[in-house]
Amino acid sequence: MKTTLECLPCLVRQAFEASRIVDGDADLRERIMREALVITAAADLSGSPLPVVQRMQRRIRELAGDEDPFGELKRHSNEAALAMLPSLAERVRTAPDPLTAAIRVAIAGNTIDVGASGTRSTECIEEAIDGSHDQPFHGDVEAFRRALADADSILYLADNAGEIVFDALLAEQLPAGRVTFAVRGAPVLNDATLADAEVAGLGRFGEVVSNGSDAPGTLLSDCTPDFRARFAAADLIIAKGQGNYESLSDEPADIFFLFTVKCPVVAALTGLDRGTQALLRSADGRPGAGGYAGADGCTGAGGYAGADGCTGAAGHAAADGGPVANGRSAAPSRHDADRTRADS
Repeated sequence: MKTTLECLPCLVRQAFEASRIVDGDADLRERIMREALVITAAADLSGSPLPVVQRMQRRIRELAGDEDPFGELKRHSNEAALAMLPSLAERVRTAPDPLTAAIRVAIAGNTIDVGASGTRSTECIEEAIDGSHDQPFHGDVEAFRRALADADSILYLADNAGEIVFDALLAEQLPAGRVTFAVRGAPVLNDATLADAEVAGLGRFGEVVSNGSDAPGTLLSDCTPDFRARFAAADLIIAKGQGNYESLSDEPADIFFLFTVKCPVVAALTGLDRGTQALLRSADGRPGAGGYAGADGCTGAGGYAGADGCTGAAGHAAADGGPVANGRSAAPSRHDADRTRADS
């Protein structure tokens, strides 16, 4: 995903949120904001916004003299999520389709994101999770289920603290012995690190590794050789969060992106409304047109299919591979029958 003009105010807002959290006086906050404006002004609009955020957050940590300004917020998010976990586990266990229920809860946890949404209170977290079933959902769960069954090795890219606790419910639904979990290599915003993965108990479901980077997403060029080798070798990658979508949507790999659409730029790229819970598959997992990873089993004709798999006005294939408005149907591939991509 490329940086757009619409990204620039968001970058400045992230710096402002950080300036409110760091332990410092008005002079420090002013200096943070002035340097953030300089970094934003120099942003390369031909590349991803993630390197800009990475540089900005590094500088904020340096100015504040704090390696993890969001540490207390992350601890609070983890505690709030753990308190909710027993009831959510029961919801998943008793659901008609536990995999779908776990996906919805895991994506709802993606609202715990100070990068895209600003700081979140415990009440906001609880409201988002409790209302997750009422949020619009867009994705092909059956294609995801088939891809899980076909994959011998799965790499799960975690996103934020707090959210990672809910990832454990989805981890329980994944094939045992095939999953490796990856977290950030160093603190950045409220993104999850090895310490957060330990709190969430992800080690019960597979090996947990660091990607070696302090970017709030997955910038492969900034990750360790070990992580890049794991990424390249994985049959299937599950990428949580909008930051991972922004940084990996063009990568030649079979990736399912699970996130809540939070900003107008990503909404425009995916053709989904803000607030939609998205389960999108990358181009490499599906034959068809170019563009960014889009919804369900869509072809690249523009627009998008409805969350129930219905045909879109522009003639996209339904999620079940059914006929489209212009008479085309989704073509089968090695892993599933409906993995074409929406053209943004």
